[in-house]
This record gives sequence, C-alpha cells and structure tokens, in this order.
Amino acid sequence: MDQTNKIANPINNLSYDKTSAISIFEYSKGLLGRSLREFIKENYSPKKGKGSIGQMVENLYFLLETNNNPEADFSSAGMELKCTPLKLGKNDTYLIKERLVCNMINYCEVVKEDFEQSHFYLKCQLMLLLFYLYKKNCDNLNLKFIFSVLWKLPEKDLLIIKHDYETILEKIKCGKAHLLSEGDTMYLGACRKGQKGDSLMKQPFSEEGAPRRAFSLKMSYMRTILQYVTDSGKKAVSNFKFPAGQIVSERELDKHNFEEIILNRFKPYLGKNYQVIAKGKKIDISNNPKNKFAIIANAIAATGKCANVNRSEEFMKAGLTMKTIRVQHNGNIKEAMSFENIDYIEVAECDNWYESRLYELFSSRFMFVIFKEQTANKGDYILDNVFFWTMPPEDLEWAETYWMHIKKNILEDHISEEYWWKGQDKKKFHVRPKAQRSTDLAPTPSGKWAKKFCYWFNNDYVKQIVNNNGSK
Repeated sequence: MDQTNKIANPINNLSYDKTSAISIFEYSKGLLGRSLREFIKENYSPKKGKGSIGQMVENLYFLLETNNNPEADFSSAGMELKCTPLKLGKNDTYLIKERLVCNMINYCEVVKEDFEQSHFYLKCQLMLLLFYLYKKNCDNLNLKFIFSVLWKLPEKDLLIIKHDYETILEKIKCGKAHLLSEGDTMYLGACRKGQKGDSLMKQPFSEEGAPRRAFSLKMSYMRTILQYVTDSGKKAVSNFKFPAGQIVSERELDKHNFEEIILNRFKPYLGKNYQVIAKGKKIDISNNPKNKFAIIANAIAATGKCANVNRSEEFMKAGLTMKTIRVQHNGNIKEAMSFENIDYIEVAECDNWYESRLYELFSSRFMFVIFKEQTANKGDYILDNVFFWTMPPEDLEWAETYWMHIKKNILEDHISEEYWWKGQDKKKFHVRPKAQRSTDLAPTPSGKWAKKFCYWFNNDYVKQIVNNNGSK
C-alpha cells in the first residue's frame, strides 16, 4: 500500500488504501456487528436527521471529511458510500426499510446532463452499501451495522437505468416535472422528498412548481441486493455477475428498451385463441388449470427462460408486476384484481404515505395481458391486448385516502368487514379477504391476531384501465 494513500484508524488498528475499492471494502468489515459509538472521539457532536448516519460513518470510521460535491465519496477509488436501513420482519428476517436515495434532482440543471455525465452515474455506478438495523427512537450512534456490500451496477442494469433516467428527463423537458411518478420507470425512480405542503421547486419548461424529488434505486431493486447478500450466507459480499433468471439479453437492450422487447414478443399471438397459443407453445392445459392464462402469458413474455416473469431479475428489480385480465363478451371484467395481504403492523407504524408498502405497490409499473371472450358464456378467449400501465396521479390521491382509511381502522382495532371500503362503494379500491380459511390470521398492533384482508382494485376500475388502453 502506498503510504501516502493509507488511512489508519487508531481505535481498531485497521487501515485502508483510499484509492482501492477492494481495500475500502475489506476495511468496512470492521464495522459489522458494531455501532459508531465504539469509534467516537472526544468532543464529537453527533449529526442529526436523515443522511446523518452516512456522514458519521465517513467521519468516525473512515476518518474522512464530509463530501458535499458531486464526486463520489471515495473519489480516488471511484466509489460512493451509502448507508441504508433494514428492519426486522416476521421470524426476525431482515427487510428493506426504504428506497436508496442517490442524489437530489435539480430540474433546471439535470436537463443539461447526458446520463454518462450525470451526477447519478458518476457517483453510483460503484457503491459500498452498509446496511444497518433501524430501531425507532434509537440514537444513530447506537445502531448496529449488519452487512457490507460492494455493489457495481451490472452492465445490463445500467442500460435499463439509463432508459429510466432518460424517461425522467423527457418528462421534465416536456414541462411535466410536477407529474413525475415512480411508476414511470423500472429500477431508477424519481422519489418524493419532504412532506406535503413543502415549498415547490422551479422547473425549466413550465411555470408550475414541482415537488422536490431525488434519483433513487427502488425498494424492489434493493430487495434483490439484500437477497443476493442473504443467499450468500456471508455478512460482506461483492458482486461481479448477477444470478440467473434474466429474460432479456444485453444484445436485445442495445436495440430496444425493455418494454418494447416484451411487447414485441406478444405481437405474433394477438387475436389468437388461448388454446391455439398453448398448443403452439407446447403448454399442457388439458386439466384446465385455474391459472392457465397466466401460464400462457408467462411463456410468451419469458420465452421459456423462467416460469414466472414476476420472479425474473428484471421484473423484481423494477418492482414490475404482470397480471392477466379476462374480459367477458359483454365488456365486463370477470373478477376484481387482488394484491397482497395487508400487513397491519406495517400500516400502523408507517407515518408517511410515500414510504408505505401500498404506495410502493400502487406507484409501481404494471404489465396487463388481456384475454377477451368472443362468444357469450363460451369461454373462447383470445389474446386481445398487452400494455404497460402506471397509476395516474389523481388515482394515487384516491389510493392515499384508501390507505388512510385502512390505517385509521387498524389503529382503532376495527379489523373487520363492516369497516372497510367495499366494491359497491365505487371508490376504485376495496378491502376484502383473499384467504379462504378462517385460520388465516395476521398479527395486529394491539397484540391480537385478526383475519387476513387484502388490497383490491374494483372490477369497474380494472374495466376503466382496460378501456383506456385500447381494449373495448
């Protein structure tokens, strides 16, 4: 090690080379299982607020001055330091608590930057991710660090992230910064910062103010990194190739964006009967499985590379969800659309709609595969349409009201059918069980157990989505 680049910490007698990402990563292992309090100096004034943990790690453990310029924290190694919280879930499993905020978006400046010269790219293509366990009301100096990950954004991920970046920029250039949504993109989001009522920011191509936003890696993407770590069985890992389960190739992404690739795969089958498609794809549906339409859609979308595209690398990182919809001959939707069961404790403990699980679900992007019945009550469905969809801002406002109503009832221990929104209320969303067994229970904030209830889209809302996207 060149002694001019060496930084030594007298508290743990370890040192690192500030020009070497590997050396910095190896040094970071000395923080695992420990808190920053063990490295505190005399007369040190703890920093407060979000982002303060990262600054204190720089100061106390890596012995660096806080870096407020656009370069990466370890600029000589071309690596950014990011500290990100975990929370404990059921059976003491680690869960991602929030998206990874990368850098604030200056609407007036970002439109002047190409992706390869952007602050995001220069800072975040190589990151040292330090995961710590979040505890409510715990002093930041006492939080324990759990995992260290040296994460280089894979080349294929960068192609998708570049398209995400350009999608965000295009909306800003069209004077629509105030309409940005995390559902617009796959891996890289433009997340809200601050609270409702905060002052709005100037945007260059519209007089309308826009909420503060930051480039961030979505929670769904962060979950795949956490899964990568936990699957390794180690506390410190680095990645240089991602596990299998990819459904598109880099060669395809050089020519088309991800959504174009997937939609092009469906084009040859549009207008064809589902049984004809199944026969051509050599899919056995002779026993008439309930999920036969999903099986067919997965076979087309993934071209045999995986059984469930929702579990593919690209869909998981983007938080993308494919759902099949059956439209009856009269234009009505066969059934309402279900999502996951409500985590009563998560809803009760979340104080910010934009950090809630439901916001993540509903602001994510969907791929809808539409099968339409040709003759009344005959079940002769054809593949009618395929499209990607993001919930409009005005519907997300409805969703916030829906979430607040759910939260209020959970806090009041009113977890029962008579308290929830119902399908007949015509409010776009409702709550009802998905589980059929009365023994399917979930813990509540009051310490009791309650029947599981699920988030749902109403039939009429699904019909509206389908009709607004080319299916009649």
